[in-house]
Amino acid sequence: MSDSVEQTSILTSRLLPLLPLRDIVIFPYMVAPLFVGRAHSIGALESASEDDKMIFLVSQKDPKVDTPEENDLYQVGTVGKVVQLLKLPDGTVKVLVEGCWRGQMHSFVQTDTLLQAVVEPLEEAMADSSEVEAVIRAIKSSFEVYIGLSKKVPAEVSTAIAGIDDPSRLADTVAGHLQVPMADKQEMLEFVDPSLRLEHILVLLEQEIEILQAEGRIRSRVKSQMERSQKEYYLNEQMRAIQKELGGQDEFKQEILQFEEQIKKKRMSKEATEKARAELRKLKMMSPMSAEATVVRNYIEWLLLLPWQKGTKDRHDILKAEAILEADHYGLKKVKERVLEYLAVQALVKQIKGPILCLVGPPGVGKTSLGQSIAKALQRKFVRISLGGVRDEAEIRGHRRTYIGAMPGKIIQGIRKSGVKNPVFMLDEIDKMSTDFRGDPSSALLEVLDPEQNNSFVDHFLDVDYDLSQVLFIATANNLQAIPRPLHDRLEIIRIEGYSEEEKMHIARRYLLDKQIKSHGLGNNEILFSDRSIYEIIRHYTRESGVRSLDRNIATVMRKLAKKVLLEGNNKNFKIGERQIQKYLGVEQYQYGVREETDQIGMATGLAWTETGGELLTIEVTILPGQGKLMITGQLGEVMQESAQAAMSYIRSRWQELNLEKDFYSKLDVHIHVPEGAVPKDGPSAGITIATALASALTGHPVKKDLAMTGEVTLRGRVLAIGGLKEKLLAARRGGITKVLIPIENKKNLIELSPLLLKSLTIEAVSHVDQVLEIALTPVEKVTSDQSSL
Repeated sequence: MSDSVEQTSILTSRLLPLLPLRDIVIFPYMVAPLFVGRAHSIGALESASEDDKMIFLVSQKDPKVDTPEENDLYQVGTVGKVVQLLKLPDGTVKVLVEGCWRGQMHSFVQTDTLLQAVVEPLEEAMADSSEVEAVIRAIKSSFEVYIGLSKKVPAEVSTAIAGIDDPSRLADTVAGHLQVPMADKQEMLEFVDPSLRLEHILVLLEQEIEILQAEGRIRSRVKSQMERSQKEYYLNEQMRAIQKELGGQDEFKQEILQFEEQIKKKRMSKEATEKARAELRKLKMMSPMSAEATVVRNYIEWLLLLPWQKGTKDRHDILKAEAILEADHYGLKKVKERVLEYLAVQALVKQIKGPILCLVGPPGVGKTSLGQSIAKALQRKFVRISLGGVRDEAEIRGHRRTYIGAMPGKIIQGIRKSGVKNPVFMLDEIDKMSTDFRGDPSSALLEVLDPEQNNSFVDHFLDVDYDLSQVLFIATANNLQAIPRPLHDRLEIIRIEGYSEEEKMHIARRYLLDKQIKSHGLGNNEILFSDRSIYEIIRHYTRESGVRSLDRNIATVMRKLAKKVLLEGNNKNFKIGERQIQKYLGVEQYQYGVREETDQIGMATGLAWTETGGELLTIEVTILPGQGKLMITGQLGEVMQESAQAAMSYIRSRWQELNLEKDFYSKLDVHIHVPEGAVPKDGPSAGITIATALASALTGHPVKKDLAMTGEVTLRGRVLAIGGLKEKLLAARRGGITKVLIPIENKKNLIELSPLLLKSLTIEAVSHVDQVLEIALTPVEKVTSDQSSL
């Protein structure tokens, strides 16, 4: 270093030529080659060379600026010396500069030929302490590690650094070799205190070491993976060569040829054919053992296995189709008629979009088995999927191929399973789907079940259009309210009501007995069930709208008989009566035809609909001294509680007609209770029953014991329509009720009911609660002393 560098303390401010630097910071004690091409920069170098070769080296804030102003330059730079200057043929200059000391620009002078600045030297504080010595040692140690990791710093620099003891010079030398952003280097240059500069450099040095170590680990992993892939490729090529020498066929090439032939023969849609060929081209370029090749191979196989054109021809013989439906199922006229209508239109038009039917009814009425019979009648393949508990949209639409183990959804899987494009497709338990964070499967079904859209259904796995318009979709449900409204709108609802006792008797005779005798190996025995025995099972061992429990109980009897045949051996004939049923099935499970023995005050019988059929619903009302409080118990839902409040408001509004005091309610507490409190209850159809029980309790008039009723009540006393009429009437008949009150709007539904059911009950249609009370309440004169005491 020259003597001038060592005498920085006696230097004063002076005007120096200024050389703006791009993407580099020059530190004191640093020697660096520079290539200079800008005219004002070359002028500054020539001016310095003509004088004492001193020049102010300062970095630009933005390297893209060609003609920097004062604001474009940092204020702190390095006063350097031009060591060597070489003009190149292209007009540029190569210069070797040596950093001398820090300087701060106080004023900026711009002329036509060069830039100049008044520079004041920055004197550094003395740094001599044990703490600084510790930092110096840490920097030297870390810098050795840094040189070992970095390929950009020459190894000999480590020796030079080890011989430097001056804190300021050590900091500047290390900073000059660090591969850090220019802003960080400028910040180190601006630190005048050597101890602060050393600490900052140590932090940056440790950060750089961590980054270089991480890069090394990543580079090592990538290299090992590449080596493994190259090894696999080499071994596969060797295996192919060995197979070729032995005369064996290349299985992968053979598989490619098979795919090409199958794609050519398969009559897929244009989009699917192009997609299959594109994927096959990709497969040819892959290693047969790679994971990606397995995914592509699986995808092509799915495209080829789907029935794009293959279908079955519908049976157009309506009489034969009707005979098949009648042979398999008893009753269900609406469904059978709808299927025959579809066949008739199909025979005339030849090509219509498949209807979307939804069979709604209680469990055990034959909804699922009816789908199989429809397929049999149409001569179509039958596919069934259960949607109960499905909560992932991908179950319907499939998974995208980016996922490991991706597969098409249940719809495409069902089509492939059937092997034809026009099966009867049953979506069982469509009301049991649920929704969570994985999506809404009911929304995914909207496209599937829309005849205007399902001719171009896109499964996420296939990612091509597939035509579902010729599929006959049949959905089943127990509860219509559980089906989302947009999905409900796309379905053709066909209600299947519960069976009457007579219908269950016919089903048992025609289907269930023969099926259970055959399935229990009793075909060689003569087994005779009396009508009374079957009615005994229906009335005392089952309580359902369908025949599932009836079938199970008949199976129980058959097991007892099978055991008896094996134990006794010689008995081939069995006659089953009521006594045998009680012996084989045990104690009666349900009461039949049991109603209240006497007319009761404050107790009325209503009719309720549940997913399993109809039920009798007893409403009890008790009047207590109090202050007008209305208590409602029995685990009632919000709608039923509102019905009770509406009924109470109506009774209060009719105080004159009921011969009550005007403010009777202010002196009494009314408690409404519905027994079987563990069972949740809801719905508006108990409105007139609650109103009747209230009127009875307040007036002292008993309610007729053989009467049941159903209907929603309004504040004006109007009786509104209800649903599930057949199930409710069956429950009334089973409970020994002889007379039923129904809303007048439901009178039209009686036409659809069996004559036997209508004959067993006296049904009156009412439009107002006043009519209900007139029919239901017994005059006080007819009440016995025992009843009055209640």
